[in-house]
Amino acid sequence: MAEKDTLFSSKVKYGGIFNFAGFYGFCYEWLNDETGLNLSEEAYSEKLKGDSKDIDISWNGTRKVTDYFKFQIQVKFRILGMKQVEVQQNGAKIKTNDGSVEVKVKGTLIKDHAGRFEGNGFEKTLRGFYEKWIIKSRVDEMEDKLIGDCDEFLQQAKAWLDLEGKH
Repeated sequence: MAEKDTLFSSKVKYGGIFNFAGFYGFCYEWLNDETGLNLSEEAYSEKLKGDSKDIDISWNGTRKVTDYFKFQIQVKFRILGMKQVEVQQNGAKIKTNDGSVEVKVKGTLIKDHAGRFEGNGFEKTLRGFYEKWIIKSRVDEMEDKLIGDCDEFLQQAKAWLDLEGKH
């Protein structure tokens, strides 16, 4: 079985004006274009509460980086109390959303995803030796890249929300 190391787990929160459809599209496109992840939406649910709604979304993305390494990034969105509102922008009224947004990201490095070192105890020991002494710098490079991708995505999502809310 492949070895999985969760290297990144963080979240950002935002409350105020934002365009839900625009934010959803931005996040999906950014992850697709910038990280090359094969993204799938694992869950999407909406709960109506009067004139507002709560939305929960889960994405799972993977990318085979090499024959040995694979990235997995999980993104969870929680939007609470989202309402449709009208705001003035450049002298015109536009429809947008108001509510609170939380984005959680978890980044996992999967090593030996093909299970080449999984036959017996000796092969598992060999994998430990291989990772610690032969490809140590490569492991470090993969860890840094995954952490960087996750952190950059969260920063971009936060920046998008901050800019969108400042009409």
